[in-house]
Amino acid sequence: MLTHKGVWTAIDALAARHGLSASGLAKRSGLDPTTFNKSKRVSREGKPRWPSTESIAKILDATGSSLGEFVALIGEEAGAAGPFRIPVIGLAQAGGGGLFDHAGHPTGQGWDEVSFPDLSDPAAYALEVSGDGMLPVYRDGDVIVVSPAASIRRGDRVVLRTTAGDVMVQLLLRRTARRIELQSINPAQPGRDFDVGEVSWMARIVWAAQ
Repeated sequence: MLTHKGVWTAIDALAARHGLSASGLAKRSGLDPTTFNKSKRVSREGKPRWPSTESIAKILDATGSSLGEFVALIGEEAGAAGPFRIPVIGLAQAGGGGLFDHAGHPTGQGWDEVSFPDLSDPAAYALEVSGDGMLPVYRDGDVIVVSPAASIRRGDRVVLRTTAGDVMVQLLLRRTARRIELQSINPAQPGRDFDVGEVSWMARIVWAAQ
């Protein structure tokens, strides 16, 4: 299970592997030395604070570690049964027929696999970004993890498939009984609006490895 404690403890374990404190790891990664301090892991109200995907990407880069290695640490430190293996395919390929069922769950042939913690969603899958069409949020080679079971709220980043077979990554601005309004991830590109009947399915992005 992906937990707040598991992710933070994995960061501590990654630092220790390289002979660093959490502050030393942050500094080596070009982050503020206090980024991973114990006091930064909860708010003043006592609510959990999660590390950003950007900060995790930077510590992986600084230590030469892979996402799979970090995921394994989460599983070890959080006492999870994982890491689990989930399907992964290139985002550019995702528009092909036979890769998803009517609910947006991965199916068919052509999928590879990637390690990731249990998301309590057996239908979770990953998409690998190609090209620079989603800069500055996602770069070529980034992997985004999608959970069809996750609830979707305004402001979430989502993967959407239209009835015409187009698959896109967008920011959800508004959803009503009739319309879905989206904002492009790339500010240079226009947003999109669809009638609900034009959308086959929409699922939330729950993680990004950058």
